[in-house]
Amino acid sequence: MLLRLKTVLKTLILPPAGPLLLAIVGVFLMKRRPRLGRACVMVGLGSLWLLGTPLVSDAITRRSEYYPPLDLHAAASAQAIVILGGGGQRGFAPEYGGPAAEPYLLERLSYGAYVAGKTGLPVLVTGFEIEAAAMRATLQRNFGIEPRWIDAKAYDTFENARNSVQLLKADGVQRIVLVTRASHMRRSVAEFKAAGVEVVPAPVGMLGVRELNVMTFLPNPDALLRACTSLNELLGEPMRVFLAEAHLRRQ
Repeated sequence: MLLRLKTVLKTLILPPAGPLLLAIVGVFLMKRRPRLGRACVMVGLGSLWLLGTPLVSDAITRRSEYYPPLDLHAAASAQAIVILGGGGQRGFAPEYGGPAAEPYLLERLSYGAYVAGKTGLPVLVTGFEIEAAAMRATLQRNFGIEPRWIDAKAYDTFENARNSVQLLKADGVQRIVLVTRASHMRRSVAEFKAAGVEVVPAPVGMLGVRELNVMTFLPNPDALLRACTSLNELLGEPMRVFLAEAHLRRQ
């Protein structure tokens, strides 16, 4: 219950809901506090516009991408590949007749399958209930890979790390290749190291070079999504540190 409440609160605070709520509050303040009301509306809607532009979104995304691309030579000493969930899934995809990963999760699975093909390492998938089932089904169906370990009880990154390391250490695994979104990698590496394994980061979805043109200044849904995801990670890392230092982590 507390985990779901955390998710709801985070969704209400972060964009796009946070700026929209600020603008709505501004509308209600117009009669009693017109200056404050107008300021709230302008800040709320203005921040949404800016976050939706590739110029601002790219700047935020670069701040959140902490690790370089995977060097396959560094993966040679690893014993397993761990692919994190968190990118979305469908419980039933009519075209496949079963569960399937949606684009962001599929991107992680595709890269994890690529690394597995290059290294021959076994794969662990970790997610929450149907998400883990969709990850397994997609790897089997689309890439011909059967995960050796499946964690279907991880609701967040902390549980991804804790549950995965328990499964891996039972088989003597001490060093892993970790596959997740580039903006999510810093927090993920910290959680897995804290759980007790060595980590070789394998970030996916890294920001490429973009030419500056008129479209760079116009908002679009993809840029807004990347900005929101990156802000979540930039704020999530200091929160992780605070919870760890205050000994408030779940046991």
